[in-house]
Amino acid sequence: MELDLPFIWAGIIAFAVWAYVVMDGFDLGVGILFPLYPEKHDRDVMMNSVAPIWDGNETWLVLGGGGLMAVFPLAYATILPALYAPLIVMLLALVFRGVAFEFRWRTETGSRRWDVAFFGGSLVATFSQGIALGALVQGIEVENRAYAGGWWDWLTPFSLATGCALVLGYALLGASWLVLKTDGVLRMEAQNHARLALFGTLGAMGVVSLWTPFLHYDYLDRWFHWPTVGFSVVVPLLVAGIALLLWRGLTHGPDWQPFVCALGLFALGFAGVGISFYPHIVPFALTIEEAAAPAESLGFLLWGAVVLIPIILIYTGYAYWVFRGKIDPEEGYH
Repeated sequence: MELDLPFIWAGIIAFAVWAYVVMDGFDLGVGILFPLYPEKHDRDVMMNSVAPIWDGNETWLVLGGGGLMAVFPLAYATILPALYAPLIVMLLALVFRGVAFEFRWRTETGSRRWDVAFFGGSLVATFSQGIALGALVQGIEVENRAYAGGWWDWLTPFSLATGCALVLGYALLGASWLVLKTDGVLRMEAQNHARLALFGTLGAMGVVSLWTPFLHYDYLDRWFHWPTVGFSVVVPLLVAGIALLLWRGLTHGPDWQPFVCALGLFALGFAGVGISFYPHIVPFALTIEEAAAPAESLGFLLWGAVVLIPIILIYTGYAYWVFRGKIDPEEGYH
């Protein structure tokens, strides 16, 4: 039986992107929540909750971006010119955020400035990711297998809406992570912020979900015609069920439940994007098979992925296991 290599690699790239979103999402969310916790001690605890793992989470961004270039070079060459501005801003914000993360521990007098930098880097990186996603969903103009749009095609009301939605979603992930990792007053404040972020996230998901089918006929056909109209019924019911479990977890515990449910909401959102896109990798322009590299290259690279991805999963899982449990406020990674 011959393997369908383009679709296998599409699954691998999708998994890498999803892993980056959920893993880096909560530590970006912690940064987004920084202004709501003015006390230095609280901010120290918040940063120590992600300090051992935040940089490892970036591995999935490298894997997703590098993998896209290697196995879907035509998609890479089409998407990058369309999204240069938000992606470059995102990368610069992530670098600036990483510098601020380390430097705030090296100074007492300037720590507040680095706190602002950490918050700003987290917010800008998240908003840029959301804009890039919205610009991709609304479609990229392609002619003769090359980007044919303008400099500012990525900046639209829809992409700005998806940017705001992702900020709210990452804030929910960050707040639920703090519920999982902290105790006392900080945990209670995080519960309150998670409740607010949950309402904001659900509202944003509703707006984006209702807007998306009217961006292009293919989306409308996918979500509102038989038999795929079933997705339009099942997905909202699942979102409502997970949101109810998340709320219950914030009210009655256990502390892991809100975070797991927040990941579930992101998984459903990601699945919705996948349902809307399939079988395209660049909506309305390039299918997965059209954008794929030659089969020989895909097969050769797959052997590397078979070795590399389990190693990444093992060391990532080991890091999370070693630093599991609540954060001791009197101790820290730094």
